[in-house]
Amino acid sequence: MNNSITDVTGIEVGHAQDHKALTGCTVIICRKGAVAGVDVRGGAPGTRETDLLNPVSLVEKVHAIVLAGGSAFGLDAASGVTHYLNEHGIGFDTGVGKVPIVPAAILFDLGVGNPKVWPDAAMGFRAATDASSAAPEEGNVGAGTGASVGKIFGPKSAMKTGLGTASMRARGLVVGAIVALNSFGDVIDPRSGEIVAGARSTNLGPIKLGQAGYFADTLEIMKTQLGDTVLKFATKANTVIGVIATNAKLTKSEATKVAQMAQDGLARAIRPAHTMLDGDTIFTVATGKKKSDPTTVGAFAADVMEKAILRAAQKAAPAGNLPGLNQM
Repeated sequence: MNNSITDVTGIEVGHAQDHKALTGCTVIICRKGAVAGVDVRGGAPGTRETDLLNPVSLVEKVHAIVLAGGSAFGLDAASGVTHYLNEHGIGFDTGVGKVPIVPAAILFDLGVGNPKVWPDAAMGFRAATDASSAAPEEGNVGAGTGASVGKIFGPKSAMKTGLGTASMRARGLVVGAIVALNSFGDVIDPRSGEIVAGARSTNLGPIKLGQAGYFADTLEIMKTQLGDTVLKFATKANTVIGVIATNAKLTKSEATKVAQMAQDGLARAIRPAHTMLDGDTIFTVATGKKKSDPTTVGAFAADVMEKAILRAAQKAAPAGNLPGLNQM
């Protein structure tokens, strides 16, 4: 076990990024196909092909999931993954050809790097070419390259975050998560209740990371009269996008329920979560090897999602004039 989503057999992850423009994409490939579901909780999502994951829709399996920066422009990265899979003969058999099924979700990172550069089909193709079953790199890579959190006072008071992954095994069941962390709210360690990364105080002075008063505490700000004012001007450039993978045998309905339950981990680790300023979207892919109750899978999914979010904060290095936890 590498404590990553690739601990689920059959799951591969690849990244491609532009460190100068601070944007990128991540692809999660299931070459043999995987039953999938999705849950969208944020008020401002950007997605592709999520309707076909509805349990009443025809297609049962997906062949990849793409997570990308670049806002709506970044959805183009999925086209590159589609072309890659097509070249390798992977897709839904239509009788006249195989069509790869590649849902995608994006986050808004245009304000951190170069807003004129975003993930495109070429970058998506490179990410797919990079995909492997090895433990994926974390931090400022892939869809997390331009990610940040804590933007109630705008981008200048935010912190750099990135991409994180985690996994767990119990009685032969394996559940993993990968997430690109770009939330409006602060990242919280659920065990201590302390803020790990988030909006920084607008009057830092000599206060350093780790000292009392460094974080403004988004939820506490929202309780004040100031909160009403700053919310009108808060950055509308947030979302958390991620994937749960499992070796469990699930139906589309059960995969959707697991995605819903995984959002509990998001809510435990981010405060506030699922706001109108976020586009929080979680996918589930199930490779169908291990018989397991979806309630158990969903409970574990929430746990690994929480851990992956914390790693996405802890592994992030400074970039775009924003401090990151991985700087000491």
